[in-house]
Amino acid sequence: AGWFRRLLHKPKPSSVESLKSSHSTSSSPSSSSSSSAKSSSSSPGTSLATSSISRSPVSAPDISASDSPRWDKSYDICICHSEGDVELVEELVSYLEGQPESFRCFLQLRDAVAGGAVVTELCDAVQNSHCWVMLITPGFLQDPWCKYQMHQALAEAPMANGRTIPVLKDVDRKDYPRELRNIYYIYMALKEKSFRQIRDTVMRYLQELCRSSTKRME
Repeated sequence: AGWFRRLLHKPKPSSVESLKSSHSTSSSPSSSSSSSAKSSSSSPGTSLATSSISRSPVSAPDISASDSPRWDKSYDICICHSEGDVELVEELVSYLEGQPESFRCFLQLRDAVAGGAVVTELCDAVQNSHCWVMLITPGFLQDPWCKYQMHQALAEAPMANGRTIPVLKDVDRKDYPRELRNIYYIYMALKEKSFRQIRDTVMRYLQELCRSSTKRME
């Protein structure tokens, strides 16, 4: 009688198979995500992105929000360059202004007011920009106006704090301006990579500006 009762209460083979099937199906995503996580760990960029998402549930500040301190200044980026580097700078400006954030760039030949004094225009551009990109080339080192604008930027934010962004191109380390020795620079070997680094640096500064503004309001 005992074995007959056990036989009646034994699960049907079909239900057992369905349980196994459902278990294997539900576990497959985790196993696949585990394998993908292992494969992504070989790529530092992907690994950092994944860990930041899992560890920091708070999303990055929206620098384009209507109340963002980004709009307190007329420009996001002022680009200081020599006349011989206009073509490269125009490519950089086109790249930055074409980003989803639509960075606002000051380009002297394009944005300076006709009839305005050069010194006034340069000073206004520095004061009304969040970040300053210094494209340091042999032409930059020989241009007194470039050096003047560099000094104006350093006077505006002597501790740098991510606002002054030196970019070296075709210049030896020994020729790096002494005034900028306490600031890390971007070395332009691959143009596309350097453009991304400039964009990321500006983005980090604007996001930190938004965070600081939010903390002060709280």
